[in-house]
Amino acid sequence: MEQPVTIESKCHTCPTRARSEQRPSTLPSRIWRWHTGRCPGWKAYTKGLESKGVPVPRI
Repeated sequence: MEQPVTIESKCHTCPTRARSEQRPSTLPSRIWRWHTGRCPGWKAYTKGLESKGVPVPRI
């Protein structure tokens, strides 16, 4: 049986991320992808997912 995974970051519910995934070729999506390369919150979010064995979302 799978254990529920608790994610403490707001990145998984970010409305900008959701819009970026729906329309990846728009300017706001490109800005969001640029932002994730520098954002300490996103880096912590992906490390937290990796440590729990959850696949990291592609950006």
